[in-house]
Amino acid sequence: MAITLTPSAAEHIRSSIARRGKGVGLRVGIKKVGCSGLAYTFDFADEVGANDLTFESHETRIVVDKEHVSYLDGATLDYQKSGFGAAFKFENPNAKAECGCGESFSV
Repeated sequence: MAITLTPSAAEHIRSSIARRGKGVGLRVGIKKVGCSGLAYTFDFADEVGANDLTFESHETRIVVDKEHVSYLDGATLDYQKSGFGAAFKFENPNAKAECGCGESFSV
């Protein structure tokens, strides 16, 4: 079981936490929503709870609730800049389909 980061994603997370002044990593999860049923969620993790698993990649920690790990196992999180925008992008082997806008997926 693993979730990994690209160097770009790890650097963005580390610099965001440094600017914020606190945090142990990026909390990644899923929620039911969107055209395809599930969407990724991102937030700062200020602590690791009893129901959380942590993954380290490029000296950066990802925190995931145990209930969400099966949807994210084997995924790689990238941070991509395009034009005036930038966003996290998952390469998720568990996603069987994504909606046209890329906001949601199904397994």
